[in-house]
Amino acid sequence: MTIADFDIKLDKYAELIAITGVNVQPGQTIILYANVENAYFARKIVDAAYNRGANEVIVKWSDTHTAHAFLENTSDERLENIPAYVTAEAEELMGKNATRISLLSDDPDAFGDLDQTRVAKFTAASGKATQVIRKATMNNDISWLVVAASGKEWAEKVFPELTGQAAIDRLWEEIFKVVRVDATHNAITTWDEHIDTLKEKAAWLNEMNFKELKYKSAVTDFTIGLAEKHLWEAADSVDRQGNLFVANMPTEEVFTAPDYRNISGTVTSTKPLSYAGVLIEGIVLTFEAGRVVSAHADKGEDTLLQLLDTDEGAKSLGEVSLVPFHSPISQSGIVFYNTLIDENASDHLALGAAYPFNIQGGTKMSADELHALGENQSQTHVDFMVGSADMDIDGITFAGEAVPVFRNGDWA
Repeated sequence: MTIADFDIKLDKYAELIAITGVNVQPGQTIILYANVENAYFARKIVDAAYNRGANEVIVKWSDTHTAHAFLENTSDERLENIPAYVTAEAEELMGKNATRISLLSDDPDAFGDLDQTRVAKFTAASGKATQVIRKATMNNDISWLVVAASGKEWAEKVFPELTGQAAIDRLWEEIFKVVRVDATHNAITTWDEHIDTLKEKAAWLNEMNFKELKYKSAVTDFTIGLAEKHLWEAADSVDRQGNLFVANMPTEEVFTAPDYRNISGTVTSTKPLSYAGVLIEGIVLTFEAGRVVSAHADKGEDTLLQLLDTDEGAKSLGEVSLVPFHSPISQSGIVFYNTLIDENASDHLALGAAYPFNIQGGTKMSADELHALGENQSQTHVDFMVGSADMDIDGITFAGEAVPVFRNGDWA
């Protein structure tokens, strides 16, 4: 390890995750999803959670080699039949209002060489088996957080000129930058200030209460309606128990729920998407009356089409997010091949389900009530990046007035 003060930074990062990220409360159950490659850092997060009073920290380990071997060799029947204990465990954990921390470090194209139909079958079946977790997360019934850690295959993908430990170290350095952690400053105070700035943007958008957003760039000509009673959210959220948390670190976005009935035009992705262990690049989607009617990708098109076939809701949008193209992540000039980070370099949209908390009073509404307000329903939610340096976005009021929101990729 060649990074100066590496352990100090890791300790600060773990503390940031436990305090600002999921805001661990005394007596809570914490679930940490981590690759075995990052056991050292995972243990620091475990310690930070217990230092905050957690009652139990359950680590759900993953291993890319093991997962790849399973997907390649198991029977089709096993791919589509998830053991009952998986669902039972998910239901028990959500019954405890367990907080979730997802530590991302995997190779973004780890399953790109596999039969994508098999990968899609397992992804869909796993989603159905653990839908209670997805529902609790989407509804902010629990605190949850997605963060990143450096991994060898991922690091070598981002920095192909480097190998081994040199690549791992370089990626760690970039992760520390984007999550605002260094050895000398208080990361928690820095994040408090950052959150306040993003909340100001969300407050302005809520005050404007636009009916639609119109996107225009060299490769995108697109209109997206906003759901009735929509709410723009920024970095922090509140769970059902009343605890503040930050769902993504890093985050540069403000976001809300589209109206699935009012989406039209063509939108083109501007960064690669890593989905189900496969890289999808050059996505072009055409919408009519809120649904995808044409889909293409330069790479990974089969996986894209499998995603769109997840269910009917996967063919529409569940999130519209605004991120200035000149954000620190974008200015780094690095493509991370990881949606958590890349989405915070660019405006993005999400295929699939919308967040109920993006509707006024939505967390207390039924699915039918939310659907009636224009909120999309699906068992999937997948972000893809569409922002660019030439992106202009206008907000359209209910009176038909166009108000500049973005010009040349940045806040107008």
